[in-house]
Amino acid sequence: MMKFISKTAILTILVCCTTLIARAQIGFDFSHYEIGFGAGFNQVHGDAQTQTTTPSFHLNLTYNPTPFVNIVFEAQLGRLAGGDSLKTSSGRQFTADLTAFILRGQLQMGEIVDYSHSPFNNAIKNFYVSAGVGYAVSHITNINRYSIKPIAGLYTPGVLNSQEPFIPLRIGYEFKVFNKYDQPAFKIDIGYGYNFVLSDNLDGFASGSHFDAYSQFTLGVKFAFGGDIVSYRKQITY
Repeated sequence: MMKFISKTAILTILVCCTTLIARAQIGFDFSHYEIGFGAGFNQVHGDAQTQTTTPSFHLNLTYNPTPFVNIVFEAQLGRLAGGDSLKTSSGRQFTADLTAFILRGQLQMGEIVDYSHSPFNNAIKNFYVSAGVGYAVSHITNINRYSIKPIAGLYTPGVLNSQEPFIPLRIGYEFKVFNKYDQPAFKIDIGYGYNFVLSDNLDGFASGSHFDAYSQFTLGVKFAFGGDIVSYRKQITY
């Protein structure tokens, strides 16, 4: 009888301890892996005198060492355009197809601030900065190199196809949506990126002493996947 009571007591203690540990982890767990997609609005800052907004779409895979430190691989497909052949003095105007690949690290404020007792810090914990490396392939589909007025005959040389490395810089904010276990189930990402191209060939024109760049406003969504659920050192949601 005593042996039965002892076994029952030990079992009860183990169950209680397990329950307490499980409850203690609510709000601490997250997934290492995410898959996402989104859309962007691009503008080229190059040799054309005016900017045109064009669309792009992206797919990404993310590895999360922590909920607030992310390594993102992204593929982008879209269009670039700019200039006006009739209303600018240079006459430069172009459209291009864009394919880009980006690998970047992302640091969110939650990794470096204590947000457990500060409503302000809790609000900004999902704000992030990001930088990395990229590779852009631009194929010019339509271009005007001649000035019609006021400088008749002015010609701007350049290439129709380019493959260029670039440096992506980005700021943004992730809205984390949690499941019933207080784990981040999916995220809505709003960001602004500025991509420094290491050449003057992205827009098809070679003019001046400055390299090209293109900026993007993006909106995307990411979903946690896989069974690799791990615990963070502090509670993720408050």
